[in-house]
Amino acid sequence: MISRSRSFALIGIDAFTVTVEADLAAGLPAFDIVGLPDAAIKEAKERVKAALRNSGFSLPPQKIIVNLAPADIKKEGSGFDLAIALALLVADKKLPQSALDDFAFFGELSLAGEIKGINGILSLALGAAEKGIKNIIVPSDNAVEASLAEGVNVYAAETLYEIFEFLKGDKKIEPTVSDTEALIKNNAVYDVDFADVKGQPLLKRAMEIAAAGGHNVIIMGSPGSGKSMLAKRIPTILPDMNINEAIDTTRVYSAAGMLSKESPVIAARPFRSPHHNISVAGLIGGGTDSKPGEVSLSHNGVLFLDEFLEFPPKALEGMRQPLEDGKVTIARATASNTYPCKIMLVLAANPCPCGYHGDKRRRCTCSQNAINKYLARLSGPLLDRIDIQVEASSLTFDTLSEARGESSEDIKKRVTRARLIQKERFKSDTFLNSDMKTEEDFKKYCPLDENCRNLLENAFKVLGLSMRGYNSLMTVTRTIADLDGAEKINVTHLSEAISYRRLENKYWNR
Repeated sequence: MISRSRSFALIGIDAFTVTVEADLAAGLPAFDIVGLPDAAIKEAKERVKAALRNSGFSLPPQKIIVNLAPADIKKEGSGFDLAIALALLVADKKLPQSALDDFAFFGELSLAGEIKGINGILSLALGAAEKGIKNIIVPSDNAVEASLAEGVNVYAAETLYEIFEFLKGDKKIEPTVSDTEALIKNNAVYDVDFADVKGQPLLKRAMEIAAAGGHNVIIMGSPGSGKSMLAKRIPTILPDMNINEAIDTTRVYSAAGMLSKESPVIAARPFRSPHHNISVAGLIGGGTDSKPGEVSLSHNGVLFLDEFLEFPPKALEGMRQPLEDGKVTIARATASNTYPCKIMLVLAANPCPCGYHGDKRRRCTCSQNAINKYLARLSGPLLDRIDIQVEASSLTFDTLSEARGESSEDIKKRVTRARLIQKERFKSDTFLNSDMKTEEDFKKYCPLDENCRNLLENAFKVLGLSMRGYNSLMTVTRTIADLDGAEKINVTHLSEAISYRRLENKYWNR
């Protein structure tokens, strides 16, 4: 008898249907799983047999074949154990086929028949809902996360036998229901604040502009000038994540296996700060399992590369396309995984190997050749994708004696107002000023009067701007005007934006 159950698998964070077919046939006892399974799935036969036996069931001494369809797409992970076990129970006439038809099943089985949590359950649940499946059965550890998916009833269980009784109608399990808004609110907590930062008013202003328009930033400055401290506080002035942003970000972390039972949703803006010895696969994504990298784990948040000139050049250059597209595609022979990566990139570095080039209080010990070689690690094309370039000045004792500054909450209010202006302008929750790319966008949203055009012409010549640099300058100008509540751009807005392009000439002279 051939039986069927349904499950889902992931390509990146997108789910596709997997039909689990089980056949019990006459012949020598054997258990084979086909349909391009990976090693974890091939080992499922031992887990499933032990789980069934220890749950009070016994498989007949027959030839067992399990097929995972479609057979031309590679399947990975241990999340098909439960679907395989239930399909075998139907094939052995312990359950009717109709008991499985309205469900999709997810979970790894222990040898004792317990159901263990799996990665990527939120995307799997969303995939089931998109395919019109109304009911899913998941491990208890994944219940809250799966319940974030709308349009599907989530039933959670601890053991295989518990599910068997539920499908027979002998046991009642209530669907898991979660208050998504409350989960997001309770988990959106930060332990740092902009008020902790002493001095650096120009740097704070630049971070506010960057947060308001979603702009990438580069900060140059001597050691101890507050570059890292400021960067860590940028998420605290970004607007609170809405439900869609929180779910999208949670899907990435779930696929990477980085969610905990205690924190089933990513509600605070991510802040990722990888070490400079990271590999290309670790930063961009990939490896043998094609997992998301740091750029995707920073989705809807901030990716901070401290001492970015120490990062491998290939890793830095690999970020150029993700920054442009807002997504990264990892191509493999069997499949291509795509992960979102709409991020704010913040780069920080010392101006030379010793760190004190241009410092007014400490003497630089580096030769000019060493400085040039050090700065040359950042390519022109990547630098061109950084909208705001700002310098952190050295702190004085008087600065350290200052009272606490403006709080993150106060700055966030201004940033949120500017974001609301952009939402109305572009009729989108996600399209920001930094996303403007076309000539039509700039003509429509960044019209310039005669004074602005004259100033822009001079800046274009002096700074040697490329077309991308010109576009970047205009997007920052538009954001400054939005923070000012101005519908039209004026010379003051443009002048401030130009001031954030001067480091390119100072340090790189390109």
